Amino acid sequence: MTTCIPAGSGRLHCRVRDIKGQGCRRTSWIASVAFSGCIQKDFSWSHGVSKFLQIQRCNFSPSPINENSKTLRTVTSSSLRDDSTKFFDFAVIGSGVAGLRYALEVAKHGSVAVITKAEPHESNTNYAQGGVSAVLSLSDSVESHVQDTIVAGAYLCDEETVRVVCTEGPERIRELIAMGASFDHGEDGNLHLAREGGHSHHRIVHAADMTGREIERALLEAVLKDPKIFMFEHHLAIDLLTCQDGSDTVCLGVDTLNTETQEVIRFISKVTLLASGGAGQIYPTTTNPPVATGDGIAMAHRAQAVISNMEFVQFHPTALADEGLPVQPTKARENAFLITEAVRGDGGILYNLDMERFMPLYDERAELARRDVVARCIDDQLKKRNEKYVLLDISHKPREKILSPFPNIAAEGLKYGLDITPQPIPVVPAAHYMCGGVRAGLQGETNVQGLFVAGEVACTGLHGANRLASNSLLEALVFARRAVHPSIEHMKFSSLDFSTSDWWARPAVPVSLESNAIEKILAMTREVRKEVQSIMWKYVGIVRSTTRLETAKQKICVLEDKWEDYLFQMGWEPTMVGLEACEMRNFFCCAKLVVSSALARHESRGLHYTIDFPDLEESKRLPTQPARTHPSPPREEDPSPSSLSLCPVLQPQETRKGTPASSYFPGWDESKPGVNTPNSGGPEGVGAFSGQLRPFHDERKDLRTRITI
Repeated sequence: MTTCIPAGSGRLHCRVRDIKGQGCRRTSWIASVAFSGCIQKDFSWSHGVSKFLQIQRCNFSPSPINENSKTLRTVTSSSLRDDSTKFFDFAVIGSGVAGLRYALEVAKHGSVAVITKAEPHESNTNYAQGGVSAVLSLSDSVESHVQDTIVAGAYLCDEETVRVVCTEGPERIRELIAMGASFDHGEDGNLHLAREGGHSHHRIVHAADMTGREIERALLEAVLKDPKIFMFEHHLAIDLLTCQDGSDTVCLGVDTLNTETQEVIRFISKVTLLASGGAGQIYPTTTNPPVATGDGIAMAHRAQAVISNMEFVQFHPTALADEGLPVQPTKARENAFLITEAVRGDGGILYNLDMERFMPLYDERAELARRDVVARCIDDQLKKRNEKYVLLDISHKPREKILSPFPNIAAEGLKYGLDITPQPIPVVPAAHYMCGGVRAGLQGETNVQGLFVAGEVACTGLHGANRLASNSLLEALVFARRAVHPSIEHMKFSSLDFSTSDWWARPAVPVSLESNAIEKILAMTREVRKEVQSIMWKYVGIVRSTTRLETAKQKICVLEDKWEDYLFQMGWEPTMVGLEACEMRNFFCCAKLVVSSALARHESRGLHYTIDFPDLEESKRLPTQPARTHPSPPREEDPSPSSLSLCPVLQPQETRKGTPASSYFPGWDESKPGVNTPNSGGPEGVGAFSGQLRPFHDERKDLRTRITI
């Protein structure tokens, strides 16, 4: 018997009922990080990060994985059962650097669907300014890059992963160049290598201050020329389609919503790569584009993939502060404009509004300190001085030395009357990158068979508690490439029957609702979305406390109940899906994962700073995984959490047990509320423990073990 799990399927689930004539029994079961102390109703859409997952137990004779069946190699008209179902060898969710690089490789072995939420270029990759870090000079070394990464990650990094990425990075850069990506060169004809905060050497390959855009351009051009890659724009991924095959959970594709035609399209695939990016939009001020709503993380969580380290949200220290511009923007930005790390790496100096340089007071590395340090220092200045932004000044450099590496920033400033060559840039921290995500092995594999992850959606162990500047594009390139071989092997021994598409009930658009009801639901959803963002900004920001995290937990639960109740009152049905509603569900999921993980970490490490546990504790140098339940009891041979080993990381050299994280910030004042910056300082208090700290499993290839989170 095969258990088919549409992993929540984007729908509210109210009851257990038999489906006549289908040989299936649909049941509901409670899953995951339900916040303790929250009142849970008989029905919910996303309680406890999708409180109820729908399970259909179906008696099917064919197994989803059949080594003897004929392999589907290419997409033809006969492989499209109808317009609403499409069959591919590989389904790639996301069109950033990870998804596109992977698609180009696997297309050599089968048909590929690239599913993207908006336009193909609209991804976090396109907004990456600084560059890609790689050891490409004789004065640099892989060992140095490894050490810089581990130190920046507060010793929570997986050392094996770090070494793999730092070693393979240079070759991935050469591949991009061979594909047509154009990077800046110096007068000597060699690649111009910049330096950024946290790096001990110049190793940042860049294309002015538009590196991500250049990489995206080169990859998209190659993808559009490949006859085996099919691009599906404006397709929102609703949920992964999974089946329980014995003790294994297997991914067989994804349900999507064409947001232009309002049609639900089902993609059945032998292999699925999740490369959907992060969840920066759960904060109101973020450098991430509007599409970064945490869809991939939430879908994977509902599909029972392991999620890890979600408390480590990186706030970029320097996003453009609109309040400080000579000419104010006429409307609010959808995402904050990033001022690349390379400005500080190239000599930029941070001042408060009295033009007092403050970074040397906090850290001997001054402006070249790692991101988490600089962000907290700016946050401290804003609180102490009750100011809205600080100033980043690079005007001491010759004009041409500013305009050449930073033309995009210069052009953005001029739009609002700011000339960055003689004037300082107003900056403020903004949510930027999720260091946590879907737990991945060294080949991008997850505990769900047939599901691979790469890019920001993944938690590979590279970043630890804080990402080193310009390591994100590097990680995406390396893991997209490493996931290729195991994906091809999985595809070769898999087959899909046309009847597979009928194994799961289909989502439906709310055509039965009156337009007035839909308008009210949309208005309510947008209001709730802003409230969630406000809660995360106020209570789960740069500086946290147990009391404020508990407050966030309670407020999110109440808000979720309010939203779900309203939808049902307006006639929303369990099978209905819509862009805003699906994103809202994913908002709640990711927000809860961040809060639960933050409550679970009783220390301050990297990006997670809490005034209630200000010390860095060696005993807590473990990844965080929020608690959840399982669709079936663990196998007897599965190891208990206590029997698993710690991840292999270097012993701390700079920080030791009992060293206060606040000791890096003399005069730290947590009591003052932040002003237009993420702030979680507040009264002290100790709340209930939520979630558990779990070690990495020693056997990196064996990710099917049932590790509870």
